[in-house]
Amino acid sequence: MDMLFRNTLGPTAWMIMGAIPLAIFALYFLKLKRQPLEVPSTYLWHRVIEDLHVNSFWQRLRKSLLLFLQLLIAALAILALLRPGWQGETLEGERFIFLIDNSASMSATDAENGQSRLDEAKSRASSLIDQMESSMSAMVIAFADQPVVVQEFTGNRRRLQDAVNRIQPTAAQTDFSGALRLADGFANPQTEQTQEESTDAAPKPQPVELFILSDGRFGNVDDFSLGNLQPKFLPLGTETAENLSITALNTRRGEDRPDQLQAFVQVANASANETTATVALHLNDQLVDATEVKLPARGTGSATFLLSNDAQGTLRAVVDPAAGFQDRLTVDNTAYAVLETGGDSRVLLVTPGNSALEAALETERSQRFAKIDKLSPNDLETPEFNRQVATGNYDLIIFDQCAPQKMPDANTLFIGRRPPLERWQAGESSDTVFGPQIIDWDRSHPLLNLIELGGVQIVDAQTVKPPLGGRVLVDSTAGPLMAIAPRDRFEDVVLGFEIVGTNEAGQRTFNTDWPRKHSFPSFWLNVLEHFAQHSDTQEIHRPDELVELHLPPGESRVEMELPDGATIPMEADVAGQLAFQDTERPGIYQVLRNGEVVKRFAVNLFDRQESDVALQTASAGEGGLNVVKSLEIGYVDVAAEAPNADIRKELWMPLLVLALVVLMVEWYIYNRRVYI
Repeated sequence: MDMLFRNTLGPTAWMIMGAIPLAIFALYFLKLKRQPLEVPSTYLWHRVIEDLHVNSFWQRLRKSLLLFLQLLIAALAILALLRPGWQGETLEGERFIFLIDNSASMSATDAENGQSRLDEAKSRASSLIDQMESSMSAMVIAFADQPVVVQEFTGNRRRLQDAVNRIQPTAAQTDFSGALRLADGFANPQTEQTQEESTDAAPKPQPVELFILSDGRFGNVDDFSLGNLQPKFLPLGTETAENLSITALNTRRGEDRPDQLQAFVQVANASANETTATVALHLNDQLVDATEVKLPARGTGSATFLLSNDAQGTLRAVVDPAAGFQDRLTVDNTAYAVLETGGDSRVLLVTPGNSALEAALETERSQRFAKIDKLSPNDLETPEFNRQVATGNYDLIIFDQCAPQKMPDANTLFIGRRPPLERWQAGESSDTVFGPQIIDWDRSHPLLNLIELGGVQIVDAQTVKPPLGGRVLVDSTAGPLMAIAPRDRFEDVVLGFEIVGTNEAGQRTFNTDWPRKHSFPSFWLNVLEHFAQHSDTQEIHRPDELVELHLPPGESRVEMELPDGATIPMEADVAGQLAFQDTERPGIYQVLRNGEVVKRFAVNLFDRQESDVALQTASAGEGGLNVVKSLEIGYVDVAAEAPNADIRKELWMPLLVLALVVLMVEWYIYNRRVYI
């Protein structure tokens, strides 16, 4: 009977409910008090005698349609309170945690009746909450890239239902480990106990049932112990869901024609069938071009568009699937980018004279990254220099064979000198080493990307040991020769050897043959691209990512315009730095100052794992059918329930509706009997 009925009332409440039918019967047996009235006829005597029989307490109960209807209403109400239904997903336990995935892939529309996976997850969670009894409690956690407690532990089913309904879809990636650790904090509270208190008689924590409502588009969670959590994976979605997504949008200069700007769009096909799609590119909402791309099964395709050399503004790429292709996720069908030249980036070179370095920074391509200003070391002590570096006008300052008395508010690169900071001066040794040979360099760092330093000859240098948190970029037989370290919101790079030097006669001489290598100008292009932060296409940000912007000088009060047109008032700090994290919607974000755009950035999903929306399957199960892949949490495999598992269907709502209909029928019959 526990499978058919679910009791929701206590003994006292059931005693009251059981007394209602008896009270209805009693009302039909009670005698009525009438006032004597003389009438001039005996026509009504037989009706009066009839009524006296009806109100006699010990009379035989006569047939009455109203009595039957009233008893039927009471029976339907009692039956509804028993909550009859048939078996599906059920609650067994006392405490429950509902982990509801609202990441980007949960917006896929392959659930029942074309609804999204998130809608189905909320429906299944609501059905489970409906089954809670008075002694049960539960909490609701929504998770994407960050977990959010929507409702803490409570036995109030209405509050839990409201919490589930408040969960909204996002375009963010999935971080399941964070959600698990948050649930673990509530299910396995860590309490400090003394040695005396920690006894075998101490009560053990109560098990907590963990319902994971997700499509499983995330990796395994290692180094995690479930402890008191008892997980149950309820997968959402289908194994055959198809989807097309834009996974990259950027611009670059042509290899043969550096003056020609090209836009590159990459499209991924997350289906088992080859297909085609139309890719269109818009610049400032004006169509640039459109082309058809062939996409292999589980593969990618690309399209390249030509832009004018002076193109600026916002780019928007859209992919349109071929007819018949069931694209289940639309949030990744559009990508955005900001196209800008390096006009508002500034780099300062402080040098006594370095023809090789100056030539590398004065190339046409270097000028596209930033505007280069030049000063001599004698200008370091001038008020003008101190004023400019204090206001943060420069993105990067290069100190060649010199150093300021104090660090500027900018990224720095020191050549042959150390920064005037104690943590940099506390190196292993500042003695000059002669003829060091480069033996290794960090190819993964953006400064040394595609840079070849083998065979570079150096006359003399100073070894550079980075401070705590720093990173060695170039190592030699004598020790590190280049390092980088963070400083507040800036970075400092130290190159331990000079490019040019001065001999005993005061003549300028080369200290290395690096300027004769092809890697020398490439290195300085990497420096400008990394620090000036203005290539042709700005950096792409992910949803919910913290974006830090450096605004040009001006009023600190600004507005952030969201992709939907709404604005948020903000204020930058004295150095023009602005941090913003409300980036949950893909699109173009604009910083407005007095109504004019001073900064833009783009937010895109660009996540192959989120866009590959089909449920992951494991080896074939019984009968040769594929089964949904289980979740691996620590050393535990959490098997998935059957996709679209049946939810317990309950009849209490139809029964209450039927009781209301019967009540209306009873009211109609009663009024017809009285007034007709």
